[in-house]
Amino acid sequence: MANFIGEYHCKVDTKGRFMMPSGLKKQLDPAAQEKFVINRGFEGCLVLYPMNEWEKETQKFEKLNLFVAKNRKFYRQFHNGATQLLLDGTGRLLLPRTLAKSAEISKEIVLFAYANRIEVWAKDRYEEVMEEDVDDFASLAEDVMGELHDKTDD
Repeated sequence: MANFIGEYHCKVDTKGRFMMPSGLKKQLDPAAQEKFVINRGFEGCLVLYPMNEWEKETQKFEKLNLFVAKNRKFYRQFHNGATQLLLDGTGRLLLPRTLAKSAEISKEIVLFAYANRIEVWAKDRYEEVMEEDVDDFASLAEDVMGELHDKTDD
């Protein structure tokens, strides 16, 4: 699994394209072949997966029993709006208008890279979400990480 890292501020042109930052491009596996899938994420962002990571992610869906209603609903929601993107000759990606609208993206975005994905945020929304969470980070860290204990540390 990829382990992307970084926060990148980008401008979106009038056609809805943005330049893939070189620092992020360097982290991409050549297996992605400059192909991506973008879909709706949580908290109002979009999620961009390099194609090889999308394939790994969606392999997990093969384990879902589609005769179970909540599994079908999740499958549909996860794939809602999913669109394949290709880097153009100048290293830009074109955001689908419907997805950009749903994430309230206009001129400025933040690409927030972690794990195997790159979240695409409207700059203002990203700042709001990060500001909301800053005060709760210590409590959240305790809830999420407080129970972890590596037995090799004993």
